[in-house]
Amino acid sequence: MTPRIKTQFEGPVLEKIKSDFGITNPMAMPKLDKIVITVGMGNQLDGTKLNPKAREQVIDDLSLITGQRPIMKKAKKAVSNFKLRIGYEVGAMVTVRGNRMWEFYDRLVNLAMPRIKDFRGMKATSFDGRGSYSFGLTEQGIFPEIDMASAQYTHGMNVTLVFKNSTNEITKTCLTEMGFPFKKPEVKKKKQS
Repeated sequence: MTPRIKTQFEGPVLEKIKSDFGITNPMAMPKLDKIVITVGMGNQLDGTKLNPKAREQVIDDLSLITGQRPIMKKAKKAVSNFKLRIGYEVGAMVTVRGNRMWEFYDRLVNLAMPRIKDFRGMKATSFDGRGSYSFGLTEQGIFPEIDMASAQYTHGMNVTLVFKNSTNEITKTCLTEMGFPFKKPEVKKKKQS
């Protein structure tokens, strides 16, 4: 069964992109290629290895949230100030594609983000110049799959929505049409004298 956000993207969203930006070639249309979720765990390093409880919890949390097992990322450089050596595990990463990607996006926007305390929207300036959008989440508890009562370690995550054939303006239009909650620009009030 095709995810509903994918159906929405391939229908009305791409039609709006065609009309707004004048793209006629179907091969030049923007496409959400993948979503990359990363968790940095450098603060959990003790001595020569990562805290095993924190490591297992991050792996379990990312597996529950995305539906696939993350890979552990290792340090490429040694930094003596941080007691870091080459080869130490410093983070976890998951790349989701296909139907899993669309289902993750749907849960992120419609279930997880509304559960953020005092949520006013995501910044509309976090684009990389090639159409990809990145943002951070401060804790894993916003996802309904995670049981925070049993969690011993609270961690945030960085999420990158990677688009192909896109620019910042095209990506922003796509995400807005797919219900992504961007922060509303503040209207400055005139001072009354």
